[in-house]
Amino acid sequence: MAPVKKSMQRTTMASSDQTPTGIQASDGAADATQNQLKRGMSSRHLQMIAIGGSIGTGLFVASGGTIAQAGPGGALLAYAAVGLMVYLLMQSLGEMTAKIPVAGSFQTFATRFVSPSFGFAIGWNYWFNWAITVAAELVAAGIVMSFWLPDVPGWVWAGLFLAALTALNALSAKAFGEGEFWLALIKVVTVIAFLAAGVLMIFGVLGSQSDPLANWKEGKDVFHGGWLSIISVFMIAGFSFQGTELVGVAAGEAKDPRREVPKAIRRVFWRIMLFYIGAIFIIGCLIPFTDPSLLASGEADVASSPFTLVFERAGIAFAAAAMNAVILTAILSAGNSGLYASTRMLYSMAHDGKAPKIFGKTNSRGVPVMALLATAAVGLFGFLTALVGQGAAYTWLLNVSGLCGFIVWVGIATSHYRFRRGYLAQGYSVRDLPYRAPFFPLGPIVAFVMLIAVIVGQNYQAVLAGHALEVLSAYIGLPLFLGLWLVHRMVTKSKMVKYSEMDLSAPEDIEESAAVRSARTGVTN
Repeated sequence: MAPVKKSMQRTTMASSDQTPTGIQASDGAADATQNQLKRGMSSRHLQMIAIGGSIGTGLFVASGGTIAQAGPGGALLAYAAVGLMVYLLMQSLGEMTAKIPVAGSFQTFATRFVSPSFGFAIGWNYWFNWAITVAAELVAAGIVMSFWLPDVPGWVWAGLFLAALTALNALSAKAFGEGEFWLALIKVVTVIAFLAAGVLMIFGVLGSQSDPLANWKEGKDVFHGGWLSIISVFMIAGFSFQGTELVGVAAGEAKDPRREVPKAIRRVFWRIMLFYIGAIFIIGCLIPFTDPSLLASGEADVASSPFTLVFERAGIAFAAAAMNAVILTAILSAGNSGLYASTRMLYSMAHDGKAPKIFGKTNSRGVPVMALLATAAVGLFGFLTALVGQGAAYTWLLNVSGLCGFIVWVGIATSHYRFRRGYLAQGYSVRDLPYRAPFFPLGPIVAFVMLIAVIVGQNYQAVLAGHALEVLSAYIGLPLFLGLWLVHRMVTKSKMVKYSEMDLSAPEDIEESAAVRSARTGVTN
């Protein structure tokens, strides 16, 4: 047990000047809460953030294109495979987050369990990804609003929405959680209504569907395009699920993360899988994969959204207008979450010495305002690049961020594998973990291998065809990430963290709450 005592002594001394783990409760003394976040999000906030983070335009609009490309069977198989990969990743993230619930999440985990340089690259990679995503959502919001008010320039709506989202995030973590709860709830209700309408149509209660399984009886066309099409859809499906990791960031400001994170991981995954797999199955039943409407994949194609088509065939009036409102909600939800996640990541890096210290300052409500304003400014800059010339700079910014989410997921799988090894090496028992990933070590290994396949296969068609510019466009995010990692390593001379020296300490308020609960109930976590 000597390694444990050594680690605890080291982390205790470090806690005074490294505050990413020091997140205080909202009723702490003023001097204790200076420049620290506050735990204001409840269980319902955390669970809805986890659900809503993966439901967006990828499901409402782009899902039709995946069926057109790979057939109903191919799309179903691809989404199920990605769902399995995400489930394994969420188990990995859940185990680390329940033990160490901090706003830095996977950046902190990568720093503690792999190396400071790896954490540096993961953190900046994630911040940039979501900051540019905010810009992308602003562009999309302008497009969606043109459905109702085509004469109003898109930049007007983008400016209004950015101001509204920034103001919401500036209030408090609880305000963000409340706003995201209702935005996500609208998306969830829409999906449930879609599934219910689809089932009623399949059984002939609504619409005039003659044979709901006809689209599944076309022989090889059920898997249209074979394995290559399934692999292509696998890549697309991966983007649709991005955002599920937001629960790890939000746990840093949750009231009782050691109880709520495991609950969110156990419950949310199956609901997400039901939504995606159920929606793909119903679309495959009711709309032939040869229907040209399924090829539409942009926010401007709301009338061709598979959700709109199914609702219209069910006899629901104003389906296009209703779905346009839902898609706008999904866009605002993604922008809201992106602004929150990237702000907290920048805050965490500032406390870790990986970003300017000014971004680590918070106001009296525990909001890192300077990090929020910096992120909003980058989102605004990204949006403005879409207005300049032909938007070439904006396109390249999106290309750079394209692989960022998958790279972060690789970091989660790697960090979890090493975390569990380090936890055992320091003499702890797996039974003491608040949440245990049931498929370790196979889970993170399988997820890691699948993610490498996704990253390498992003645009394999361009690689095989020798289209250099398309290859560069698809993969440019990877060398930039590796460059950040290697340059930081050369400058700081940092090395991989040894198992016996890993910092496994949790925020003080979390340990105090666990100790009180243990004394009251006799349960250790």
